[in-house]
Amino acid sequence: MHGMEDGVRAGDIALRTSRYRVSGMDCGSCAAKIETALRRVPGIREVRVSVPGGTVTVSHEAALGADAVVRPLAALGYGAAPADPVAEAAVPTCGGGCCGPAHSDAAHSHAAHSHADPAEAPWWRGRKAVLTLAAGAALAAATLLGLLVPETEPWAFPLALTVGLVPVARRALAAARAGTPFSIETLMTVAAVGALVIGAVEEAATVLVLFLVGELLEGVAAGRARAGIRGLTALVPDTALLEEDGAAPRAVPAAGLAVGSVILVRPGDRVAADGIVLSGSSAVDESPVTGESMPKPKGAGDPVFAGTINADGALRVRVTAAARDNTIARIVRLVEEAQESKAPTERLIDRFARLYTPGIVAVAALVAVVPPLVFGGGWTEWIYRALAVLLIGCPCALVISTPAAIAAGLSNGARRGLLLKGGAVLEALGRITTVAFDKTGTLTEGRPRVTDLIPFGASGGVVSEAGGSEAELLAAAAALEAGSSHPLARAILAAAAERGIAPPAADEVTALPGAGLQGRVGGLAVALLSPKAAAPSLTAEQAERVAALAQAGKTVSVLLVERQAAGLIALRDEPRADARQGIEALDRAGIRSLMVTGDTVQTAGAVAGMLGVEAHAQLLPEDKLRIVRDLQAGGQRVAKVGDGINDAPALAAADVGIAMGGGTDVALETADAAILHGRVGDVAAMVALSRRTMANIRQNIALALGLKAVFLVTTVLGVTGLWPAILADTGATVLVTANALRLLSVRS
Repeated sequence: MHGMEDGVRAGDIALRTSRYRVSGMDCGSCAAKIETALRRVPGIREVRVSVPGGTVTVSHEAALGADAVVRPLAALGYGAAPADPVAEAAVPTCGGGCCGPAHSDAAHSHAAHSHADPAEAPWWRGRKAVLTLAAGAALAAATLLGLLVPETEPWAFPLALTVGLVPVARRALAAARAGTPFSIETLMTVAAVGALVIGAVEEAATVLVLFLVGELLEGVAAGRARAGIRGLTALVPDTALLEEDGAAPRAVPAAGLAVGSVILVRPGDRVAADGIVLSGSSAVDESPVTGESMPKPKGAGDPVFAGTINADGALRVRVTAAARDNTIARIVRLVEEAQESKAPTERLIDRFARLYTPGIVAVAALVAVVPPLVFGGGWTEWIYRALAVLLIGCPCALVISTPAAIAAGLSNGARRGLLLKGGAVLEALGRITTVAFDKTGTLTEGRPRVTDLIPFGASGGVVSEAGGSEAELLAAAAALEAGSSHPLARAILAAAAERGIAPPAADEVTALPGAGLQGRVGGLAVALLSPKAAAPSLTAEQAERVAALAQAGKTVSVLLVERQAAGLIALRDEPRADARQGIEALDRAGIRSLMVTGDTVQTAGAVAGMLGVEAHAQLLPEDKLRIVRDLQAGGQRVAKVGDGINDAPALAAADVGIAMGGGTDVALETADAAILHGRVGDVAAMVALSRRTMANIRQNIALALGLKAVFLVTTVLGVTGLWPAILADTGATVLVTANALRLLSVRS
């Protein structure tokens, strides 16, 4: 029943990792209670809780019972089920949160939910909403009854208070038994009972309703944040058209598609699984998955991804990944696991919060006792103020301030094709001062393109005597290269295809090792050679042209017709279309860019000159690592951007390693982050997202602490009472969450 199981060893004990979805977990107080309770379960070694993700991950001994996690969470009022990002579109967040009653369906498995799950369980039908409405109705009834029949007030308001207080008190008791004595439920219960004792029962009942309303709003806000990334799973259609044994395609559940199955994707349909196109051609809109705005042409042999939209042609697709392993599922898993890893700021806040609540309780005790004993103040008045101080003691807003913003930032990035492995990475990106780029496939497209066609003129009609033409030069070269899979050959054939040139037939084509190709085209002897092999056939002027092209970092091939130089074809791996703008965006952000490559000095210098970056060429992987270490030793914070293969050591050593250039199957194992659609400008976008997220966190912390400080002072001075205090608590949590949610809509 484990959602995710990894074999880990702690000493001589084999550990497994299991992941659960938790419903009703809306704030930092919830997370603290859950973590404390699960750490007390025998066999559980580590607990990671993500409030924004609505998940709990536990590392445990293999012998852990199936309900060892579900049972203690049910006692606290939370529902839990094994996590499966494919089977779940979202998890309801409306039931039993920080203060609501225990779920009657605590052990209910959400894995059976369809993508329409949120609509099946709207927040207003959850237990938390029912409790809030019941408590509000009881308070309204007591108020009305007190106005109509004043003598009923002594028992009407205590009864109204009981409606909401009993479930909260039960939760407080459960939390105390699970190791969290200073929970918000405990503080609320003590404050309500204390208010009842000193005769402020009407205000106590009102405060309790406000508390429940605030908790309900927290649940709604947390649900919206949680849906940010998990909404990706709804992109995958529920059914697919499966082809079997030549029969007509039939609709089957997409989640059950096996690897190797063949499905039909009609125009306008969403692709139901990751796969390879077997036949057909169409344009596919990949924006739902990668954020890439332009539809990509797809034909036989091209990969397609679940959740993308087929535009205008039918495609037959062979499934290459099961539902739980498709691109969307992997992205969702990655982001949710990232949300569970705490950023340094979050860990600091958590340590502070563990001291904050006991400190507030101590302050409340002093407020209740010192003024009456030392200064002769009235006991009722100061106990009332102490109870209000207690209500300020929950650190919910402070604790959620960082994870809510980081979760929203991670979700925003994932929807734009920017994947980051946790809050620590997101936080570190904003402090980067230098970015070291690999060249091939990162700053450049990763494949050569024909850049220059220079005909010299030759006899025989293959390239005309009147100076020839670029088309004839390219046609002759393409004739020799037809059928070759060499990158340079593919570049020449692609250039001919782009120009609508059909290569003539070539005969007797043979390879000349280390030199090139030769054959017969149109009855003439034609060869496509390296400059070194063709040197005896080149004039001094032609040799100078070759040298100039080579100096510009281009690979040059010489076409000979009947042993005479007929022209030059120059190729180069050209910079990506947005590379220059991406480097300039980093410059504007105050970040230095440099290029580290194993390519030649000439090629590296040419590309660096076009992009305006500093070049380091002819490097081995260990040289790239040395450069990163040297930069760090000089006080620089370094991000390394590469394909994650030949520069894996440098990626691992950098402050942030970013994989780019491998499409959606980037090497995430070696990198801290990944850019899915290969735009250099996305590095600057990652940095901007990080800085915006950290600014949001600072706003949240200031908001949470500022409101607490203001109301703490005004409460002790007697300016504000119980209900403003509870508004300061739940209101701050809602405001902090809402502020974090703004990050979900940021696009640049």
